[in-house]
Amino acid sequence: MRYLFEGYALDTDRRELHRGTEAVSIAPQEFDLLDYLIRNRERVVSKDDIIQAIWKGRAISDTALTTRLNAVRTAVGDSGDTQRLIKTLPRRGFRFVGEIKELNEAANDAATHSVEPLQQALALPDKPSIAILPFANLSSDPEQDYFADGIVDDIITALSRFKSVFVIARNSSFIYKGRAVDLKQIGRELGVRYVLEGSVRKAAGKVRITSQLIDAATGTHLWADRYEGELGNVFTLQDEITVNVISAIAPKLLQVEIDMAARRPNNFSAYDHYLRATPHYYTMTREGVAEAIRLLDRALEIDPRYSAAASLAILCHTLNLLQGWSVDPQSDVKEALRLSQLVLSIDENDPETLACVGWAKTFISGDPITAAEMVDQAVSLNPNSAIAWSYRGFVYIYSGMSDEALRSFEHAMRLSPLDPMRHFIIAMTSLCYIGLRRFDEAVTTARKAIGQHPDFMPALCCLAAALAHLGRVEEATGTVRRILQIRPDFRASSRRGHWPALYAEGLRKAGLPE
Repeated sequence: MRYLFEGYALDTDRRELHRGTEAVSIAPQEFDLLDYLIRNRERVVSKDDIIQAIWKGRAISDTALTTRLNAVRTAVGDSGDTQRLIKTLPRRGFRFVGEIKELNEAANDAATHSVEPLQQALALPDKPSIAILPFANLSSDPEQDYFADGIVDDIITALSRFKSVFVIARNSSFIYKGRAVDLKQIGRELGVRYVLEGSVRKAAGKVRITSQLIDAATGTHLWADRYEGELGNVFTLQDEITVNVISAIAPKLLQVEIDMAARRPNNFSAYDHYLRATPHYYTMTREGVAEAIRLLDRALEIDPRYSAAASLAILCHTLNLLQGWSVDPQSDVKEALRLSQLVLSIDENDPETLACVGWAKTFISGDPITAAEMVDQAVSLNPNSAIAWSYRGFVYIYSGMSDEALRSFEHAMRLSPLDPMRHFIIAMTSLCYIGLRRFDEAVTTARKAIGQHPDFMPALCCLAAALAHLGRVEEATGTVRRILQIRPDFRASSRRGHWPALYAEGLRKAGLPE
């Protein structure tokens, strides 16, 4: 078992205590004492309890016990004066009061092996760079994970608005959810100097958020703080965290103003429904998107001008159309257009709103010029938005500007190097190479995407088209057979229109039925 608290990890199997990536020296009895206090943190343990558990009932003096307790406090950055983690309750005993996240070894191993390591460390940007890791859910209900994730989403969005800071996208940060992390490794894998981690406890109408900012290069804690308040004031707490982070890593930005009112709900229940919808959208399945739409519709019933919920609903309806999941295509078109008008009327200068509306316009309205203007404005307003850069890539590739699309996708991947959906961006990069007649690179890139997701249709189509243009007919036709095994009704004609002409031409050459 591993116990995580305030940047420390206590590994009971290996009998090790770490602060970040650094091992903390701790004597065996002191380790046992810390372990005992943590395991029994729900109650006050008496001196007799401790002596029985650690010293097996042997008589020891009060001075000896105090010495051991102070040594434990020192090991975890506490003291007898502050008693931030270990409290002494006069005439009663002792209690560990720090917030704990438990992680069993099996879960940690599974999470560790789910991350594909990068071949080499990414270079640090030429400005302060940060990744905000998923906050631990310390509520009694594990179903509250979505709420802790929503808190982090909002902090990432707020931080990413500062152009002088490089912020890793949510999808890459969340790769590390549930892991006892090596912060130096995270710094190398994501190419960032700083990491923010923390925890959220939601109960009885109140919320407590703790956070700590760490220098990933050295493992040094720069600051830690705790924020408490009513659930209705959760946005104020998020803003306080954002201001503190900016002040710590970019001193020139001490005077900051965070204004996200247009994207915030007027009703907390609407916010709750939006947070519940988000993970369903990220499943990218027919059923997941349908459930996301149901929850977002409810959020918009409660708060009809909740921009974030409306923007996500636009993506859901457009995805229904693109994937052929729509039961009533005209209804999806109508709703996407209605919601697009709504979000632009609320805030026409919100980066992710502009990006998602631009993407939808490309497919639904057939207006590539307006769409390009919107996504250009989006990345100008927030250069840290991987979502905005991705949608810019989509818009430009369908506008026939594969070079600009390629630049956009490359920038999106740098902002989110471990994105769970990176196979999609890699496949789109292959499509760009086809549009640029760089067919060898298109083949290599498509195969990389297929290696991550063997049945991913866009990657298979790019591979078939690129192979056909290179004259490697046998390989191309073999890839087409695989495509038709997955989607027997798939046709080359469906790849015309917004797609690069060379792409559809390559699929026909590969033998995909018209």
